[in-house]
Amino acid sequence: MKTVWIIDGAYLFNVGRGRPFDYLKLKNELVQRNGGPIYESYYLNSTRDLATDQQNAFHTWLKAAPPRGPKIRVQLYEMKNLHLQCPDCGVQFDREVQKGVDVAIATLLIKLAVQNVYDRLILSAGDGDFEEAISYVKSDLKKEIWVSGLQANLSTDLQSYADEVVWMDDLYPTIAR
Repeated sequence: MKTVWIIDGAYLFNVGRGRPFDYLKLKNELVQRNGGPIYESYYLNSTRDLATDQQNAFHTWLKAAPPRGPKIRVQLYEMKNLHLQCPDCGVQFDREVQKGVDVAIATLLIKLAVQNVYDRLILSAGDGDFEEAISYVKSDLKKEIWVSGLQANLSTDLQSYADEVVWMDDLYPTIAR
């Protein structure tokens, strides 16, 4: 069984802020639960400075093969400025927002399923916005779906499609940094 792991980097970043973990240890745990190797792994996230962040130590380490790193493909997308105006006082301001990452994740998981790259998808994301993509991959393309995240913030929409839910809360003693 070929398995692909797709990571919403912003989701796991927020998980790690509260409970720091090691991506290599997490991947090793997922490999063990998977009963074999993970064929390909992808980390998608947004960044303020695309050129600099593609070369930073964390992203370079994610790409490194074991035993040095977890060997994860990194795809970064530039943050966008959203121009807003306060409806109460009229003050205008800019806010940086993640743009394109969720669409890229949904596109990637569908594209790889259609290309028959995987039989099982492990999705580390908490966002219910992936429900339509997951539903299509599971129901129409007959792929097995695992979701991985925290009990406190893993969408029940995603949980309802999962063949297995891997709770990071339960893995924490072995994946802690």
